[in-house]
Amino acid sequence: MGSTLVIPAMKTGVVVQMRLDSRRLPGKALLPLGGTNLAGMVLRRLRALAVDEYVLATDPDGAKAFADVASESGFSVFAGPKDDVLARYTMAAEAFGLTRLIRATGDNPFVSVTLAVLAMDAADESGADYVGLVGMPVGMGVEVVSVAALCKAAGAATSTFDREHVCPYLYTNPSVFSILRPECPIAYRLPGARITVDTPADFKQAEALVAALGPLPSDNAILAWLKGPQKGT
Repeated sequence: MGSTLVIPAMKTGVVVQMRLDSRRLPGKALLPLGGTNLAGMVLRRLRALAVDEYVLATDPDGAKAFADVASESGFSVFAGPKDDVLARYTMAAEAFGLTRLIRATGDNPFVSVTLAVLAMDAADESGADYVGLVGMPVGMGVEVVSVAALCKAAGAATSTFDREHVCPYLYTNPSVFSILRPECPIAYRLPGARITVDTPADFKQAEALVAALGPLPSDNAILAWLKGPQKGT
């Protein structure tokens, strides 16, 4: 009898990278925000995605610091290399048996679940190795990546930039990987807008947004706030 080809089932996980030693805003992940802290805000929004695993990928120091907020948000903690974030991602994917991951970062307390679902749908329809929507405010997006492609990138990437930033090696090598970077829906297109938290000014804006809209604002409310005269107050 001939053997039957077994195709492994897709297993998708959110893997969010976090660290403690931000250069421009030290300790920002644990700064109080929205009744929790910045890390908790990020995890709380990402937990709304319907996936198989929820993983906070950090370094050994971060694993201790983020243990409580991860547990409260339903995330597992994975500790990997501090500076080689690409290796950290591939190790986390292997540890949790993932075949696809949604890469998110701890800088983005207003990350969009709606845009993440659109990116996942685009990945399903296209079979692309990498999908990342473009055109939305900085801090609302995620990247959807095939783990097989990510592991291939990890075996080939040598520059510090590529290993620290995880995905650039994929989308700068379109002859090696299948890349899809569609425009986000028109309602999200706000040139120059940003709601990521990288600096003290960014964090002040995040506090103002939460004060105005609450800790779990909808995308529509966030976009309206960014368009309004209160932005940055």
